[in-house]
Amino acid sequence: MEYDVRITVNGERYQARVPASLTLLRMLREVLHLTGTKEGCSIGECGACSVILDGKLVNACMVLAVECDGSVVRTVEGEGAMDKLSDLQQAFVDNHALQCGFCTPGMLMAARELLERKPDPTDDDIIEAMAGQICRCTGYETAIEAVRRVARKGQAGGGK
Repeated sequence: MEYDVRITVNGERYQARVPASLTLLRMLREVLHLTGTKEGCSIGECGACSVILDGKLVNACMVLAVECDGSVVRTVEGEGAMDKLSDLQQAFVDNHALQCGFCTPGMLMAARELLERKPDPTDDDIIEAMAGQICRCTGYETAIEAVRRVARKGQAGGGK
């Protein structure tokens, strides 16, 4: 069976007819051609497919597209602009918090959701927020430091 799904992704409205079994991850990548969200494990364990759905961080591989009808989604493509990195993206670059880049979209979304929910996170908050993200290249200290720097900058009036 197929269903019509109306969804807003990164501020743009989309409508698509999708099979009932299609995940949000597959809809983003294959139907909407937004390939920044990565497929890692397909069982909700690695965090590579993390997106912000109606203000909450979710693994897009574990959510059916039909469940998202009427929802608002933010993907890594909505972080920054083509000609300018966001504060968070720049902090990841400056702190060498990326290598192969496969986990980076999920890490950015986890960090962004944390900073929107809690602009002044403690180190424990940052560690907890990033716990669902698996990285085999950089480890986590550089990503945690990048989030710390953005949070401090926001406190000083810098922000996005």
